[in-house]
Amino acid sequence: MEFLVDMVTTVPPGTSDDEVADMRRQEAAHTAELIARGNVLRLWRPPLSPGEWRTWGLFRADDADQLETVLASMPLRVWRRDAVTPLSPHPSDPGQPA
Repeated sequence: MEFLVDMVTTVPPGTSDDEVADMRRQEAAHTAELIARGNVLRLWRPPLSPGEWRTWGLFRADDADQLETVLASMPLRVWRRDAVTPLSPHPSDPGQPA
């Protein structure tokens, strides 16, 4: 299954720039692993308001429980709220095999 995930991160007040940079490094490294495993298919940066930290991601997982395991494994999850939309193929999708 594929899922669209709207990920909004809020850095806790008082978090140092070094802590934020370290968390971003950890997130990038783990996301690379999830890409290699086929769980992360695409990432987008939507239009942002000043100070907003947000990503849209297209994820693949067997089901919602596996997706939750994937999302929970991401370091930024401790600062993030996720809105998950399960996706299903559209019969007119040009990306579908004939």
